[in-house]
Amino acid sequence: MAIPTLSTIPPESLPASMLARDISSRILERAAFSLTIPTKPTSSSSQSPATRCVGTSYENMTIIVQNYVESLIAKYPYWNRTLGADHFFVTCHDVGVRATEGLPLLVKNSIRVVCSPSYDVGFIPHKDVALPQVLQPFALPAGGNDVKNRTTLGFWAGHRNSKIRVILAQVWENDTDLYILNNRINRAIGNLLYQKKFYGTKFCICPGGSQVNSARIADSIHYGCIPVILSNYYDLPFNDVLDWKKFAVILKENDVYQLKQILKDIPYQQFLALHRNLVKVQKHFQWNSPPIKYDAFHMVMYDLWLRHHVIKY
Repeated sequence: MAIPTLSTIPPESLPASMLARDISSRILERAAFSLTIPTKPTSSSSQSPATRCVGTSYENMTIIVQNYVESLIAKYPYWNRTLGADHFFVTCHDVGVRATEGLPLLVKNSIRVVCSPSYDVGFIPHKDVALPQVLQPFALPAGGNDVKNRTTLGFWAGHRNSKIRVILAQVWENDTDLYILNNRINRAIGNLLYQKKFYGTKFCICPGGSQVNSARIADSIHYGCIPVILSNYYDLPFNDVLDWKKFAVILKENDVYQLKQILKDIPYQQFLALHRNLVKVQKHFQWNSPPIKYDAFHMVMYDLWLRHHVIKY
């Protein structure tokens, strides 16, 4: 969890039109504070020993983070200038969200860059930043300009770890137009079958799991499959900059019952436009080392710069 200050991101490095130069070295030079927390947390004591993971409990994680932040406040002058309003911290896994939710000084004052932008975890849209959940390296090259190969209407395969996923599987598992699997594709039956399925599908269904976000969204974008966001609330990554309705389909959870008809009713020319725009935004959902202009790193930096003007201190 890095906690650099927004003063390290001068506006002249981030023009409103987009980033004109690479500021990664400047950010990384100042992002000197980091904290590693053991993963595989133990959950509450109500869980049985058989289902509890071995590791640090959420309660102990909160204490670790609290002690760390308090040590920064005592050691350095930067936090006290604004009570942390010009600081940000990054956490993608929901473990990190749980570890910090008991720290109002950190959560309410600082900018949270999180992969779980939901009211359920106290996400504040005008202050916090939604981070795309991207699992890299991607197993296969990016898709695009291949609409003739996309013969399947819709695709989803995954665990039923949320109510909307359970409904999606129950309603559409046996449909002939929608390829809906009530589990992940078994790797034993073929290499990279899950990834290859994206190449042949027009619309990839992205229902929320344990959190509203899913790496499936970034996978869909990378492989050229138009993401169908199926969520009642999801502050989509980079929505201050990108118009998601131009390259994705945004639905409410109740739309799951009419899902096939909604997708079939999308005119072919509109589908082509969505696909063209999807290919254009792929670069924004790619992490590079070192960063490349307009990639995910620069998009996050630009979002942070926008917050620099929203938050008054």
